[in-house]
Amino acid sequence: MDARIKHLLKPEILHTVNGLELIARIIVEGFMSGSNKSQSVGTGQEFSQYKNYQPGDDLRSLDWKMFARSERYYIKQAEIETNITVKFIIDASQSLSYAENGLSKLEYAKVMTAALAYLARKQGDTFGLFSVNDKHLKVIRPRFEQQHFIRFLNELVHLKCEGGWIKNEKVDQWLDHHGKEMIIFITDLYDNDKDLFNFISRLKTSRNEVIVFHLMGKHETDFDFDGSFTFEDLESGLRTKANTSVQLKEYTKKIQEWLQHSRMWMLEKQINYQLVLLHEPVETMLRDFLNARKRLVR
Repeated sequence: MDARIKHLLKPEILHTVNGLELIARIIVEGFMSGSNKSQSVGTGQEFSQYKNYQPGDDLRSLDWKMFARSERYYIKQAEIETNITVKFIIDASQSLSYAENGLSKLEYAKVMTAALAYLARKQGDTFGLFSVNDKHLKVIRPRFEQQHFIRFLNELVHLKCEGGWIKNEKVDQWLDHHGKEMIIFITDLYDNDKDLFNFISRLKTSRNEVIVFHLMGKHETDFDFDGSFTFEDLESGLRTKANTSVQLKEYTKKIQEWLQHSRMWMLEKQINYQLVLLHEPVETMLRDFLNARKRLVR
């Protein structure tokens, strides 16, 4: 993890607009440096055609290979893809208050969201925020204006975990699918009646792209406790006693089956699934994700 970012991941910094903006800027500047200058969330460029050089054209766009072949100056034009709308949806149910090594799932989600929104802003995309649980639906409608990013961060900073996942389709009306858009959903996929999976299936349309970041702690995936413990469900309050050494094999099998099922279910629906572990540095995880996207669109 970048030492600067590690130093900033503290409640007194994370829970302020200026602090969250600083973290996002440091992460994105890392993306944009060196060989990663072309990192982007949604938009890009494709080569379109050549045109004759005219006085006043940007000399950086000259194609010297064409000059070597023809001894004429040509400008390489690019066709810029239409900017998209990026919608961030955060599962703000109580289970996202789970923390490891001093960082909760919700705090990790806030840093991810702030960094990706900062990047979307730099590339000219509109972006909005939807935080969802059965206690409230909070919405920052997608916009692109000077103060929008500050309003976006202010909502992130004050976002809290409450209750469980919403059990009706009311949230669908708030999303209002239209045009070219990317939906980024950050969740831990914990629910009792497949409400989350039903919601995700309704997100996908023929015109949009859906990305699900699945947040998990290392202790949750590895069950690396030693001895007998009582575990409490953060949403229902239900308590379960377990001997970790006896139940490790069974637990590991079930968790791997669940993760594999989640991945394959989303693959079948053409939804991009990304497992994210809390011990992974945020900047490394996002850089790997964006590099993978860049390879796919080449």
